[in-house]
Amino acid sequence: MGRWICCLCSRVAGLLMLLLVLALSCNPSTAATASPSVPHIKPSYSFGRTFLGLDKCNACIGTSMCKKFFKEEIRFDTWLSSHLKLPPSYLLSYSGNYTDDAKSWRLVDITRLTSKYWHDRADQRICTSLLKTKTCSLEHALRRTHRFQKWLRAKRLTPDLVQGLSSPMLRCPSQRLLDRIVRRYAEVPDAGSIYMDHLTDQDKLRLLYTLSVNSHPILLQIFPDVEGWPFPRYLGSCGRLVVSASTRPLRDFFSAAPEVAADLALQLLAVLRSMGTNDLNYFFYFTHVDAGTFGVFSNGHLFIRDASTLGIIDKEEGSQLIDGQQEYKDIFSCLTVDCQSAFVSCNSIREKHSLIMVCQELLPKLLKGKFLQPVQEKIDSFLQHCADGLADDQGVNEAVAKLADLLKPLRSCDSRFAYRYPDCKYSDKY
Repeated sequence: MGRWICCLCSRVAGLLMLLLVLALSCNPSTAATASPSVPHIKPSYSFGRTFLGLDKCNACIGTSMCKKFFKEEIRFDTWLSSHLKLPPSYLLSYSGNYTDDAKSWRLVDITRLTSKYWHDRADQRICTSLLKTKTCSLEHALRRTHRFQKWLRAKRLTPDLVQGLSSPMLRCPSQRLLDRIVRRYAEVPDAGSIYMDHLTDQDKLRLLYTLSVNSHPILLQIFPDVEGWPFPRYLGSCGRLVVSASTRPLRDFFSAAPEVAADLALQLLAVLRSMGTNDLNYFFYFTHVDAGTFGVFSNGHLFIRDASTLGIIDKEEGSQLIDGQQEYKDIFSCLTVDCQSAFVSCNSIREKHSLIMVCQELLPKLLKGKFLQPVQEKIDSFLQHCADGLADDQGVNEAVAKLADLLKPLRSCDSRFAYRYPDCKYSDKY
């Protein structure tokens, strides 16, 4: 009897062991160590270093937004689906979406670091000019230049370090302006110092390269919208892509209703006035304007969309370079323009120049045929006086003042103009 019970116990134990093995093999949580599960891979954009321009760094803008791109917190156009491909890399700008919490998205502009007259020719020019080859390491070639070697040794960004650069912003530089650039350069940890001790060698090359190709990203950083400057907000960069707040170009409003056109024309004139007279005593002037220079936010507020053709004169300090010194040129001077191009004399620039260009190029397209007679006839007459006012400073200012007085009662006060509504209902200002 005892032997039978012992045998039965042995069989029961074997059966229980078999059931336990079967249970373990069916339970993924307990069998995980024996057979690891395949991780779930989230589909994502196939960002290449070439698309972003990271293969050209440190001849690029910076890397402050790269993490956002790779985490898909910046997506192109209205493409919120990860499986869609990236847009063509040859485009100069893209519409995108940006998020901080992966739930709410806002529109942004994604722009390549270019000038109005140049795309990728600068890279080839560096290699052919400095190393006599078609391709090369851009960083290696630029590091060997006399100008960059001076930047490496410099403790402070001084006018001699930027002389001869083609950027309008630096044709008439003051020490005060250059200190502002270093102190507010957003692609490095904020040191709040006018000295370049907190800039690494690669930071200095990125800053120099950006200033040489297109100063638009730098202007957005040193004159931010939160301080009242009429520029879109700079959000960051990755390689040669700049991310900023989204605006619609002014060209989209050339066929707008009369009251919208009148409102935008008045804002445009107000922006030009603020560029000539502001608390910091900087005088901003345009070297070129077109239908993409200005943009409009969704609330109807007009801003400078493209600051690449903006020059700056310091009315407090004046220029630290005499015109003769501006003639110094090297490879950094020639990245975006013909090296034979002559610089405009700082002393020849007048406040009326920007007004005249806007009266010639933009306001006629915005205001043409929008209003009933005799109002339209008066508008056209004032615009013509402004556009022809090269030899008459007072005539330009008078024509613009009369145009503004004529346009003010033509704009309306409603929710289409969210930037000033409902304030306009209770203020004589509007």
